[in-house]
Amino acid sequence: MAYNIVAIVGSLRKDSFSLKVANALAKLAPASLQIDVTTLHGLSFFNQDLEAAPPADWLAFREKVQKSNGIIFVTPEYNRSIPGVLKNAIDVGSRPYGKSSFLGKPTGIVSNSPGALGGVSAAKHLQNIMPGITGPIMGQPEIYLNAIGAACDDKGQLASEPVQKVLQQYIDAFAAFVEKQSK
Repeated sequence: MAYNIVAIVGSLRKDSFSLKVANALAKLAPASLQIDVTTLHGLSFFNQDLEAAPPADWLAFREKVQKSNGIIFVTPEYNRSIPGVLKNAIDVGSRPYGKSSFLGKPTGIVSNSPGALGGVSAAKHLQNIMPGITGPIMGQPEIYLNAIGAACDDKGQLASEPVQKVLQQYIDAFAAFVEKQSK
């Protein structure tokens, strides 16, 4: 059985490093995982006033998450935290109160940055935000991809062998984590 995993990309930039990382994870995933790389283009801002009649884009996002067997957040770090677009998606997906679409889903966090710290602050903020609205968060291995821009070739593809190796180790561990949580 292949588990359906939604990889939520926390950047809107068309050539974002987060999108490249998510696509690389999808390519490296074992046969037990089917990864749906999901960008947040077109997801409107959360406004509790709209909760009685949620917009179609909220409903579609919630349904995609609900139908999945797990979530991987792939995020850059903006100002020592996650981007607003990712926080908005979490707010949309975690509502209405008590009915989070993320609830019970095994969750992975992959952060990245062109800088030296690899987005560690963004990853830690996600680890603080998600308990209570998601399922178990994979604790090991943690992954903070630093100097991610240097890992791309002249065509913009994620080509660094060391980064590929780290991503392979991560996605294999996540597959085992999802399998364990699904029993």
